[in-house]
Amino acid sequence: MIAAYNKPFPGSYASTDVLFLLKKVIVDPTDVFVKEVCIQSGLRHYSEMISVERFPDKGYMRLFSEAMAAGAGRMGIEVISLARAISAAVEGPITLASLVRAGVPLGVLLNRALKALGRDVAHFGVSIIRDKGIDGNAMRYILERRPIEGLIFVDGWTGMGTISKELEQSFRSYSDEKVRLVVLADPAGRSWLAASGEDWLIPSGILGSTVSGLISRSILNADVVGPEDFHACVQWDHLEQHDISRSFVDTVWRHCKAALEVAAADSLYPAPSVWTDVDRILHSTKAKHAVEFVRARNDVTNMNRIKPGIAEATRAILRRVPEMVFVTSEDDKDLSALMHLIREMNIPYSVTPEAIHPYRAVTLIQRVS
Repeated sequence: MIAAYNKPFPGSYASTDVLFLLKKVIVDPTDVFVKEVCIQSGLRHYSEMISVERFPDKGYMRLFSEAMAAGAGRMGIEVISLARAISAAVEGPITLASLVRAGVPLGVLLNRALKALGRDVAHFGVSIIRDKGIDGNAMRYILERRPIEGLIFVDGWTGMGTISKELEQSFRSYSDEKVRLVVLADPAGRSWLAASGEDWLIPSGILGSTVSGLISRSILNADVVGPEDFHACVQWDHLEQHDISRSFVDTVWRHCKAALEVAAADSLYPAPSVWTDVDRILHSTKAKHAVEFVRARNDVTNMNRIKPGIAEATRAILRRVPEMVFVTSEDDKDLSALMHLIREMNIPYSVTPEAIHPYRAVTLIQRVS
């Protein structure tokens, strides 16, 4: 029996879009710098702490609006491409398990698209934590209700591939089959299915809770999470007036519906996404070279300090203590929000287009211990 405080909830989304398998808690926030010291010293795991999320300023949100204008259409088309590929690959009921938080907006859209294609689909938001694995209680909840054969994990993108590796290791406890991870962008070459390997400006990638159901990053702290509990989260109610979670997916969904109509009417419409072993190897090799460049140039011994990809690089600036950012160009429109933060926070940066390819940005976390 699931306890009341473990009851699935939709966050600020509609309950038909997603149910989060998380335990809502209240915890004392940790200062960003103190958190960084605790993480790097090994005193505490990053998942044990959470810092208060602040709302980006008007200038940053203006850049987000520009990212939406430029990228919502592409996202809509790629969602339909992914949905058609998933539908073709899975015969029975489909269950989407979106990795909290970055996978959730994509999962909501895939859930709608698969329903529009006439499929039996359910969508849950689940926690996975580096070094700790996927939430076992959430997995048990899902597998008691849905067949594992149709289980698809969803994330927004791959950065260095750390979470995809964690997912692969965790999934071995449930099945001998390969885990199926779906993403929009897979520059690291680690997913089962991707719309592309390009590191592009996915609009939801540069915001946090206000585009992800108003929930925090997941928390795994013994003070608030018991053996039978889901992993925890904080619901950021102080950001409620800024929440665009529903409007974001509704905006992209309009593009999805247009893509569905074109696909139904035009036999020449692009085939469903197919991500091959050749794609994975190509991107994985280039991604490793980019990460090695940053590691060697800065004498990095803790690889968790390296955050590659536009979305990861941006999020690292927003919630960690950055030391340096590597970018492919100061004038790239897809990097406008990132450059805004760099200039606002006076963060050193280096323009190294060839060295960090296939990524367009990489943030190096400051060494503080």
